[in-house]
Formats: sequence, C-alpha cells, structure tokens
Amino acid sequence: MSPLSDDDVREILRIIDESPLAEIRVETDGFSLHVVKEPREPAPPAPPAPPARQAPATALVTIEAPMLGMFYAADGPRDRPFVEVGSRVEPDSTVCIIEVMKMMNSVPAGVSGTIVEVCAENAALVEEGAALFRVDPS
Repeated sequence: MSPLSDDDVREILRIIDESPLAEIRVETDGFSLHVVKEPREPAPPAPPAPPARQAPATALVTIEAPMLGMFYAADGPRDRPFVEVGSRVEPDSTVCIIEVMKMMNSVPAGVSGTIVEVCAENAALVEEGAALFRVDPS
C-alpha cells in the first residue's frame, strides 16, 4: 500500500468532520487512525464590533480560512508576519499559515489589493470560513 498524501489525509479528516459519528478507528497494513470528536459547543456571542472605517466607493474583499486550524501570521514566533495592515498582496501572495494536525498549510491571498484589517489573532484557532483579512482591491 502506498503512503497517504496530504490530500488523502485532508479528505479523510473532512469526511470524519462531516460524519455524525463521535468516534472512528481506521486500520490497514501500515496505517492506523483513531479519531474521537468532542461535542461542539456553540461559540459565545461576539462582543459588538466598534464602528469600522470603510474606504469610500470600494467594497472590501474578505480572505477566509480555507479550513479549521491554528492561524499563524508568520513562519515562526520571531519572524515578521507575512502581511500587515498596509501590505500590498497579489493573488499568489502567502498571507498566513493554517496548521492542521501538525501540517502547515500556506494560505494565498487570492486577490490583489491592500490589507486593511487583520481579523484573526495569531496562534488562535480559526473555523473554516472565518474572516482572516480584509483587503481593499483598489
């Protein structure tokens, strides 16, 4: 049996996450996976956001988390963040890393523009679809 690729592992985890099962064990020759899901509690209500300054006549684009994981703004704790407010990005610019089960996944901007807001806190858990950055595409 050939080793599993990163995509294989991500697909297995996606299926498990979407499954109603609370626990699953998968074993084959040379591979064993045991996952126990904790019940998800509803997130506490977010505090009211302060009034935001918006650029006139342009709609901001949100860069969202492509998966559930730990958000890291830089390669390491002593490294500069990939982007900060005011940074110019292109679609292939790396804006952060999302760690899932010790696998580091680079997140591209997917849009050209200027970072106007960093929405996620460094080293914090982010849900899939959570806002990471807001970009002014002009």
